[in-house]
Amino acid sequence: MAVQRRAAAGGLEKLKEALASGELGPAYIFYGEESYLREFYLSEMKKQLVAGFESFNYHRLEGKSLTVQALTETVEALPMMAQRTMVQVVDWDLYKLGEEQRNALIALLEDFPDYCCLVIVYDQIEYKPNKTYKKLYAALDKHTQAVKFEEQSQNEILKWVSRRFKAAGHTIDAPTAEHLLFTCGCLMNGLIPEIGKIAAYAKGERITKADIDAVAAPVLEAQVFEMTGAVSKGSFDRAAEVLGTLLKLQEEPIMLLALIGKELRKLHTARIALDTGRDKFWLMERWNMRSDYPARLLLDNARKVSREWCANGVKRCYEADLRMKSVSGVDGAEELKLLLMELAQG
Repeated sequence: MAVQRRAAAGGLEKLKEALASGELGPAYIFYGEESYLREFYLSEMKKQLVAGFESFNYHRLEGKSLTVQALTETVEALPMMAQRTMVQVVDWDLYKLGEEQRNALIALLEDFPDYCCLVIVYDQIEYKPNKTYKKLYAALDKHTQAVKFEEQSQNEILKWVSRRFKAAGHTIDAPTAEHLLFTCGCLMNGLIPEIGKIAAYAKGERITKADIDAVAAPVLEAQVFEMTGAVSKGSFDRAAEVLGTLLKLQEEPIMLLALIGKELRKLHTARIALDTGRDKFWLMERWNMRSDYPARLLLDNARKVSREWCANGVKRCYEADLRMKSVSGVDGAEELKLLLMELAQG
């Protein structure tokens, strides 16, 4: 995981360096879940390559029905009143091309015009390099720069959140910003509307946890955490209220059960940490957490339950999963309610 993160960061750093030096490469592959950053760097590339002459030199192609022949015609079109052109291809699954198309793409990459910059963007589909196609994999590795846009480091995202609130006339301290990230997730595209809502709602200059809780839309993982936290405190009513909200949003019971089971396993790990004298950093490493905020919350909840309670909860999730998948006619929503009731009473 750490190696993958370093490789991803390296691709983005190389792109930043190329933009700073004005020496963008011939071809890029953009992928990853952080669409806000991806769109930002696409915009920066467009400014540098075709500013003022976009209608002549910028071309956007949809990958679904694209052929290499059509792409070749576009990339070989000479720039007008500019040094280079920019061609952006969206959702073109390179490793699903037929053999003839793969060979044509390899030939294009090996003799690519130096006046064009090609960016293949994976947006709705996942980028899955396949070493089975050795020649294509080697050509892409040699002639393109893969850039993964993923969640930023905790320090970077906290600074970004602070800047966004400052631009809206508010301040936010680090603990409150951590609560925002835990509640709404760390993807910038999802945080932008939530920051806007919170800034509009807040009465004081400094954003508070109450401001966030009042108007922010929590991500699914935060809601499931609240459910398991409620049952660890013996509050079935609160857990059932959260579950009811999720079911009204048409979340699948079997998927909710999987998330509940994962949170209970985390809670079990936190209880073991308390029992064996380990700290939050051990817990963070075990669950690949990028911040100590969720680790602290887990440890707080773990203090309210025993290791036996946690182990039984994990076992009950397994039994409920088996029942929901193997017994016909089982009402998944009712199974979840029964599970939460048993855990709260336990």
